[in-house]
This record gives sequence, structure tokens and C-alpha cells, in this order.
Amino acid sequence: MKYYIIAGEASGDLHASNLMKALQKEDANAGFRFWGGDLMQNVGGNLVKHYKERAFMGFIEVIKNLNTIFKDISFCKKDIEAYKPDVIIFIDNSGFNLRIAKWAKLQGFKTNYYVSPQVWASRAKRVHAIKRDIDAMHVILPFEKEFYKSKFNYDVHFVGHPLIDAIADRTQVDESKFRKTHKLNNKPIIALLPGSRKQEITKMLSVMLSLVDDFPNYQFVIAGAPSQDFEFYNTFIKNANISFVDNKTYDLLSVSTAALVTSGTATLETALFKVPQVVCYKGSNISYQIAKRIITLKYISLVNLIMDKEVVTELIQNDFNKRRLKQELELILDSDNREKLFLEYYDLEKKLGGKGASEKTAKLIFNSINSNQ
Repeated sequence: MKYYIIAGEASGDLHASNLMKALQKEDANAGFRFWGGDLMQNVGGNLVKHYKERAFMGFIEVIKNLNTIFKDISFCKKDIEAYKPDVIIFIDNSGFNLRIAKWAKLQGFKTNYYVSPQVWASRAKRVHAIKRDIDAMHVILPFEKEFYKSKFNYDVHFVGHPLIDAIADRTQVDESKFRKTHKLNNKPIIALLPGSRKQEITKMLSVMLSLVDDFPNYQFVIAGAPSQDFEFYNTFIKNANISFVDNKTYDLLSVSTAALVTSGTATLETALFKVPQVVCYKGSNISYQIAKRIITLKYISLVNLIMDKEVVTELIQNDFNKRRLKQELELILDSDNREKLFLEYYDLEKKLGGKGASEKTAKLIFNSINSNQ
């Protein structure tokens, strides 16, 4: 079978690569053509365009790059027509993917979606387009199945969260070797996960690193995203107590005492590694004002959304400042608070449905293609 997969950023690249491996087990003749990243390339197939080339953050940045986005959409349609896949698999990345899905459905291509757009957070009317254009939706958050069914009478498959697989399948790092390799001392580690796009990294690190001198008994370690070069991060490393680890976020989290994390998939990854965290977010003022008006959620972090209560503190926009961040970091370094957090994290993991998300999704996709032939 021929699979055309479209993933939009680092987390999509991870989920897609694991799905591709699972599809290879189901389908010995699986062929892949995809928009994605390095992890997908490592599995095999043909990369059409890397997500690094189209990472735009926030409403203003998207508007500035509309011409590029429309060119990409046009090129993608032509590329799909030339490849003639048995199925197109969309992974998150809704702004781009739903436009392609509308066209693809009209052309008679089979369409599957893995990792639902966050329609439960904003612009729920998009579900009407999803129902029309997507043959099967595979969701990874426990509350999404109920959302689609109760509000839109749309049956979707809850497959569990692929991060559980990604974390369970990794080789545990040797802490002393890890510290030695990355020139880290023996102080406890506060991991900094500032996101993956230049604009957000710059905003996040300017506040996160302002705490370094207030916590001399800890070392602050920046988790480098695969989409950025060391030269970019190097401009922020101006203190002996700041270190950098490139593209080894899971290894870093596995040896960290606490973490300051930009809102997104990383908040869930940090929780699954049982690392106490403070969730941070600051966008451009215009982007934030627009988002505030269309997003209907009580929380921004996946941890709190899944648990439906505040498990981790969220510092958003003006609350994300040195004074508040210092206060919250002190709290998650306190042993009593840490124990409470660990118990919440174990409950969170139970809610996510256990291992096997990639395998379940691959089976559903492969069987649906076969049954329709």
C-alpha cells in the first residue's frame, strides 16, 4: 500500500514515525511519501518538505506568510495526485491539513486523521468539515471521543496516547554518562523546555533564565529542539550555571528534578517522566488577545485538561514574569508539593489508556483500506 502522510511539527514527526513503524508491521509492502521531519525520514520513504520550512507561530506570523502557505497547499495537492496513495493520513496541523482533506475527499482519496485538531478548544464548527472530509478519526485524548459523539454525533476511535509508547520504548539513559557527555556537573537539574520555534524560544528563555542566580544550588539546562541550531541557543548561554543539551529532551527529563515548560505536548511529556513542572506561555500581545476570544478552555496545558483540574501551575502572558516564576519553582522543589504532584501524575497516566496507540491506529487504517478494496 502507498501512504501519504502530512505532519506539521516536531511532535507530529514523532507520532508519525511511530505510526509508520507500526504500519510496516501490518503491511510488508508499505511505501511512504510524507511532509514531516527527521524521525520519519529515519523510518524510510520520501520526504517532500521538512516541517522546519513551514513553522509559523501565532496569528500574525501566519498572516505574514500566507503566500508561502498557499503555495505549499497547491504543491501538496499536485504531489498527492502524482503519487496516487491508497490513503492520506493527516497528523494534527489542522490549518494546512483540513484544506488538503477537503480537496482530497472530492478527488476520491481515502482520508484518515491521527491526533485530532483541538476543536474542543476553539472553532468547534470545524467538526462539520471533519465529518464531511475525514473517513476515520483516531483520537489520543480520553475526553475527545465523548466530545465528538455528544456534541456532533461523530464516532471516532480512541486509541490511547502515543507518548506512552514513545517513552516506554526508549532506552533508559545512564545518568553519570549523560552528565559527563553533556558537561553537566552534579547539581540537581532544572530542565528548560522553551518550545521549538525561534519566536517562542526567545520569549520563554528571556524569563526562564532570569532565575539562574536565584537558584545557585541547581543547574539550568536548556533542551534544544531539533528544529534549531546550537548557534541560536548559544546567544542565551551567558552564565556558568546554564547548560545546553541538543535534541535529547527525553534523556534530559529522565534525570531532571524540575522543569519549566512551554505549553504544548511537552507538558504531557514532562508529566509522564514524573517531573514536577511550571507551565509557561507568552505570545505576541495581538495573538494573545485574538486567542483569548476564540479559545474556550479553563486550562492551556494538556495535563490540566485531561485531569479536568489544576494539577500544574500555568503562567500565561503577563503572569509569566520573574517574580511569579520564582515563586512557583520554589513550590515544586518543596518535597511535600512534589509528592502530591507525583500521585496526580500516576492518575494522569491511567487516564491516557496504556500502551499501543500506534499499533491500534495502524491496524484500523490498514484494515479499513483492505475492507474497501
